[in-house]
Amino acid sequence: MVSSVFRHGRYTVVVILIVVLIPALVLGLGRSDRTFRKPDTYANPVPLRVAGLLGKGSGEYATVSPEEVQGASYLSGSAVLRLPDGRLRYVPPGAKEPVTVDSEDPGARAASEESRAWLERGTVPGRTREERRMAERALLDLRLLTQPNGAALAAPTRGWHYVWPRDASWTAAAFAATGHREESYRILRFLAEAQEDDGGWEARYRADGAPVLDGRPAQLDAVGWFPWAVWYWSRDAGGERSAGARTRALWPAVRAASDTASASLGPDGLPPGGPDYWETATWRPNLGTAAPLRTGLRAAASLADELGHPEDARRYANAAARLDLAIDREFAPHGYPRTTDPGSGADAAITFLAPPFAPFEPEVNRAVERAEERLAVPNGGLLPGENWPQDPTVAWTPETALFALSAAASGDEERAGRHLGWLMDHRTSLGAFPEKVNGEGEPRAAAPLGWTSAAVLLALAAEEEPLPVPPAGSAVEDEGTSPLGSSFGGALIGAGALVAATRARWRPQSGSSRPSKPGRRYLPGP
Repeated sequence: MVSSVFRHGRYTVVVILIVVLIPALVLGLGRSDRTFRKPDTYANPVPLRVAGLLGKGSGEYATVSPEEVQGASYLSGSAVLRLPDGRLRYVPPGAKEPVTVDSEDPGARAASEESRAWLERGTVPGRTREERRMAERALLDLRLLTQPNGAALAAPTRGWHYVWPRDASWTAAAFAATGHREESYRILRFLAEAQEDDGGWEARYRADGAPVLDGRPAQLDAVGWFPWAVWYWSRDAGGERSAGARTRALWPAVRAASDTASASLGPDGLPPGGPDYWETATWRPNLGTAAPLRTGLRAAASLADELGHPEDARRYANAAARLDLAIDREFAPHGYPRTTDPGSGADAAITFLAPPFAPFEPEVNRAVERAEERLAVPNGGLLPGENWPQDPTVAWTPETALFALSAAASGDEERAGRHLGWLMDHRTSLGAFPEKVNGEGEPRAAAPLGWTSAAVLLALAAEEEPLPVPPAGSAVEDEGTSPLGSSFGGALIGAGALVAATRARWRPQSGSSRPSKPGRRYLPGP
């Protein structure tokens, strides 16, 4: 029907107005995802405010500034700091501020022993002493950032002390990979309880589970990362008698997220454009959303089959297969760029198509290696994307860790070791991973960053033994595409879906008529 409209000249103007000009005028989408106009100068990265954390147990921490740690170091396997004069600084149980005590203080020693005992209840990955020490610090930092209710904060710094569902899902997977299943489950339960009525999540949440309603659009990739994290958690139940009941308790949230993922796929088989992990919206469908949704749908299909939901298993497997075909059709011919625009550039999201998120494919592996070359920063780290609009001399540790994980999970020990070595060498003086590393090799911005810590732990675990990969399942036949199923048509449909989703999910800060969940408080953002 659409093609017949295009064959009649009298309808051409109408079609152009409806399909092209109106969305462009309304949304300002009359541009390509091809390039960013980079500025002549760049703002300096946010200074490093935190060098490390002190604390005991989940969520009980205090920050330590870079100025406070000259000559200080942690007691082995703990978050208790030894000062240059030999005294100890730690956070007593239930306290909010650290105290400084003598070197034999029983409270400080008990806190140190408790941390070591917690590490021993799981595993500390790493093939060398240095790697294991790096893993210890990452685990202890994640433990302190995870609140008793399962709220896994992205970082302790102002502006980062929120729960991003994406980052939290990765933290849950890292805890599961290292045998800390209780912490992993608490995070998954928090995310399940925070899930919105439409099956998705807002971009971020406060530690009490209230969404941050500051106008920031929801990020669709969460509906892929959460099912993957639940599936990952369920892989290593071991002798845990409650594992089956807990998986079934999480299943409704997995189903709701997977239904949302399935429903987001347009006639072209792809989710709409929108904010990816850059937290910047794209007009066209982007790989940073499509790849996690494929992983999540595959994971959900596997879970559904195991839990005795064959109809759900079939639906999610078919949706994953449709998405897989669309990725092969729209991204693969151009080397898997950030969006379906061939000129949008290489992107770290290519790693989401590789192990441990999908079975090894030589073509994808070559694309990962090409992207790694194009995203390289002179200081040795990596950028999020080839068309990254910020300072090209500043490396980002989460993206560098993504490539370390991809290499480790794909069996490339040399590449994995190189990235992990760089990450190890560019931590703060107390061993925390910063978000960024500037051109001089100095840590900057938020630290410790949970996403980087989680990705490094998974990479170290992958070096020791293969990580579980969601099964790809069987493919379905490509049903073909109409003009509106092409990359261009899909982008226009995606743009309309993005408008609807944005309007539906955005709530004004006052006078909102949106009904809240029982017991939930909807608070304005900072």
